This record gives sequence, C-alpha cells and structure tokens, in this order.
Amino acid sequence: MNHPCRPHDTWLTWLYAPGDQPRKVAGALTAGADVVLVDLEDAVPADRKRYALDATAELLSQEQPVPVHVRINALDGPLARREACTLAPLPGCGGLRLPKVHGPREVHRVADWVAQAGAPPLYALLESAAGVEHAYAVATCHPALAGIALGEADLRADLGVTEEAALAWPRSRVVVAARAAALPPPVQSVHPDVRDTEGLARSCAAGRALGFLGRAAIHPRQLPVIEAAFLPGATEIAAAEEIVAAAAGDAGALALPDGRFVDAAVVVGARRTLALARRTG
Repeated sequence: MNHPCRPHDTWLTWLYAPGDQPRKVAGALTAGADVVLVDLEDAVPADRKRYALDATAELLSQEQPVPVHVRINALDGPLARREACTLAPLPGCGGLRLPKVHGPREVHRVADWVAQAGAPPLYALLESAAGVEHAYAVATCHPALAGIALGEADLRADLGVTEEAALAWPRSRVVVAARAAALPPPVQSVHPDVRDTEGLARSCAAGRALGFLGRAAIHPRQLPVIEAAFLPGATEIAAAEEIVAAAAGDAGALALPDGRFVDAAVVVGARRTLALARRTG
C-alpha cells in the first residue's frame, strides 16, 4: 500500500505499540510517526498473545492512515507462522518485522509462509553475534527483504557488553551490509529511557554519523527529538542544492565553484538530503 504523505526514503520515525493494547495502537497511529510498529513479541505477555494477534488482524483488515508493520514472535517458536500467515494478506499490513534473525534461512522460512499472500516487505532484526556476522548474507538473501536493523538489547546480552563503545563495530557492520545490498540505511534501535531526551538526541547524532537514517521509538515524546536529529541543517541543505544544481544535465564527475569534485554517488546523497528537507516544507 502506498501512503502519499511521505515516501519510503524519507521515513525517520518508527513508533512501537503493544499489539494487545488497541488503545495504545490507535494513539500511535495519530502520534505523527512515519511508521507504526505493532509488537506481538516482547511487549505482549504470553497469556495475551492470541488476543494481540486477533486485535491486530482486526486493525489491519482495513488500510490505515500511516504504514503499519508488525513484529511477529520468535521464528522458531509456535506462534510466528500463524501470525505471519494471518496478517500478511490483510490490506493494512505494510510489512513484517522478523525478530532474532541469525541468517538467511529464517528469512526464507517466513517468505515461504507468506508467498501466497504476495510476500509483504520483510524486515530482519539482527539481535545476536551470529546475526551481525551474517548481516550481508541476510541483506541479500531474498527479494522480499526490504531492510535490516539491529536489536541492541538482545545483542548486548549476547555479547555480554554494557558500554556503548562495544556496539560501534556491529552498528557499522549493519550499515555497510545494508548499503552494499542496496537496501535503505538501517533504522537505529530504540533508546530505552523515554525521559532522557538529551541522551536520545546525542545518541541519534552519533547514529546519524555512522550512517543510520531514522530511529525506532517506544513513546511519542521521542518522535520530535528523533526527527530533528536526522533532518539536515541549513548548511547541509545549501551544499546539497549546490551539488544538485551543478549536476543538472551532467551525469559524470563535475567540479563545484570552490574547486571540489563530486561524482554520481555524491549527487544521489545530495538529492536524498533535499528530499529529507522537504519533510518540513
């Protein structure tokens, strides 16, 4: 389903809501996020899993005002197949997020489950050392795969680390794998402290510097902080406008008035900057 409000390549905010709480899901749909992520996994107690699926299926039986993606349960557990096959054919299902993907086999398994439904976009969450090691293999394993991202809470536990510095390499690994596979830049993992907006802003700035684009949130108050952090500033916009203007009618390398040379890849980046800038236009 296409949503005319914002194109896929300018999505910056992804808001989680627990699938067993329809009121919170309804609130998320009007909170201003680019994508709402209905969670059937970690946010839902075991005794409410069936209700969460039924409530989500009812919601997705019709199109929604913003794209809705669903994080299903563990792919090696008893719930994931039923969830995927129930939700994939529904008109409001914009994508499935696959938790704890360790390699291509899990992606293929889900794609096979939903093949008759037209295989909605799949998004793989890499939440273990094995997942990070296989990032490029996952990113290139199936045409239905639309993106990869880290699940950092589980990754920290798997690696036994607590310091931010320990995640620098996994983060860069996933960014490089996504771009090498011609997938969109990954979305940053959630910032768990919803009150720490200053820390969120700093973390977003660091993520943007590594190549992430946008971030998942667990509370609506995080959305404007994330959006502001990933939007280009006036200097970036001016530089992008100069590059795009210089590239008009010239597909090769070109020189800017200040003597700098730029090539086609730089022009693509400049156009993406201007597309992001138009979000506020």
